[in-house]
Amino acid sequence: MDLNTISEIAHPRSRAQLPVWTAGDAWLAGGTWLFSEPQVHLTRLIDLTDLKWPALTVTENDLSVAATCTVAQLDAFACPPEWIASPLINQCCRAFLASFKIWKTATVGGNICMSLPAGPMISLTSALDGVCTIWQADGSEQKIPVADFVTGNQSNVLAPGDLLRQIDIPLAAMKRRSAFRQISLTPVGRSAALLIGSVAGDGAFALTVTASTVLPMQVSFARMPDAKELRETILQKISDDLYHTDVHGKPVWRKHMTLRFAEEIRRELETLP
Repeated sequence: MDLNTISEIAHPRSRAQLPVWTAGDAWLAGGTWLFSEPQVHLTRLIDLTDLKWPALTVTENDLSVAATCTVAQLDAFACPPEWIASPLINQCCRAFLASFKIWKTATVGGNICMSLPAGPMISLTSALDGVCTIWQADGSEQKIPVADFVTGNQSNVLAPGDLLRQIDIPLAAMKRRSAFRQISLTPVGRSAALLIGSVAGDGAFALTVTASTVLPMQVSFARMPDAKELRETILQKISDDLYHTDVHGKPVWRKHMTLRFAEEIRRELETLP
């Protein structure tokens, strides 16, 4: 899609060179959504590729994923054997409603900032306790969990001019036992429910619900709950108005699949050594 209202493209090479944000601006990373439909309100694109952020960096405590890291780069990352939660990366990458061509261009940060209920990078990073680093328009910096970054269907905490810099995933989260469930109405359709459960070394159980709800929802327990406790906690935590509705699934069905998948995950992780 040609964006014929664009009159300027900025190419900053550092944070200091980021232009002052004005009405009509948009960040450009992968651009897979930006160029998918008319954007008549835009007049300038700020291209982030010249910032040359390393896609993936492993530190002493975290796996740091640049907002400009592509889905293909994340999927191809060779994880150490002790990262037993690493299959979640490939599973979530394959939950995209996208071709391999899109994989090579679409970015992790772009998927999170779109803040769609079915955004699989939201599912992955929130389930793994990811923390966003936001470069705020006033020059300051904010850190916020991915689970709190998304506030609703296509809404998040970013103010005009704010920029998602990276997502840091604790290495401890990569070493948890995990289980994954996902469903769509059609074989290659958008996710209607995507749940991830995990068990930490101390036995603590956490469940992250995405796609079926308008924002990531999480429940946690100090130990593995029984079926009744898990079901009642989900029913109490996730009210009916939080279940998403669109052509990819009605709320009542999404709720049913959420409860079903939650129990399947609980049983799987309960029986794993």
